[in-house]
Amino acid sequence: QVQLVESGGGLVQPGGSLSLSCAASGSIFSRLAMGWYRQASGEERELVAGITSGGSTKYADSVKGRFSISRDNAKKTVYLQMNSLKPEDTAVYYCAVKKQVVAGLTIGDYWGQGTQVTVSS
Repeated sequence: QVQLVESGGGLVQPGGSLSLSCAASGSIFSRLAMGWYRQASGEERELVAGITSGGSTKYADSVKGRFSISRDNAKKTVYLQMNSLKPEDTAVYYCAVKKQVVAGLTIGDYWGQGTQVTVSS
């Protein structure tokens, strides 16, 4: 069982920055691939950024060069730094552990409760 708690959302003006955090429970955090997803009103949920246990990252084309995902295994926390925010980045942002196999065990899917990010002047 993995529990995920996001924090750091809020209202920001276009061009501004926000940093999201996702605190995880469980002893296997360091071995998990983690992801940030978002869902805008009326839209499907989409992958924003992902990070493997080894630290490799990937990003949606729409956020490349503006967002950065990172992790601190000692704190069991994954971060999403969002810069140069645009109104179209407005969405509920979720931290997730998608289904994966770790040490022979199938883990996931687990989702956080989500945090609202609103980009508006």
